[in-house]
Amino acid sequence: MGFSPKTDALLIRATALCESRGVRLTDLRRQVLGLILESDAPTGAYDLLDRLKATRVGAAPPTVYRALDFLLEQGLIHKLESLSAFVGCISDEDHHHHHAAQFLICRTCGKVAEIEDHDLAHALQDAAKRLGFTLGKATIEADGQCAVCTKP
Repeated sequence: MGFSPKTDALLIRATALCESRGVRLTDLRRQVLGLILESDAPTGAYDLLDRLKATRVGAAPPTVYRALDFLLEQGLIHKLESLSAFVGCISDEDHHHHHAAQFLICRTCGKVAEIEDHDLAHALQDAAKRLGFTLGKATIEADGQCAVCTKP
């Protein structure tokens, strides 16, 4: 399965990140990550499974979910809970597994934009602390309309 040059570069980066952490980006994990990165929209597990079956005869839901679990654990993808779908997240920085992420989801066209607003993350952490709550993973999903969809 061939990917775009941009996706291939991201997969090389993901492989290097995994190697530096002492874990392996297997062919299946690489293929699932590549499918997510190639997608223009968040991708669901069963869509990934359907696309995998084109090249992997024995692909089954547990196969996909194990790969997704690994990619989530390594911080190479995010799960958008409201959509039950996944988006890629590979940057030049090694967030070593998780970072504060906020997503803006267009309810009209489905476009998703990830922002990494540290001020917003700190505000949430401070608010939690005031209530005696220790914050763990915090992913914020906000829906609205993108600039293209709000144009008259």
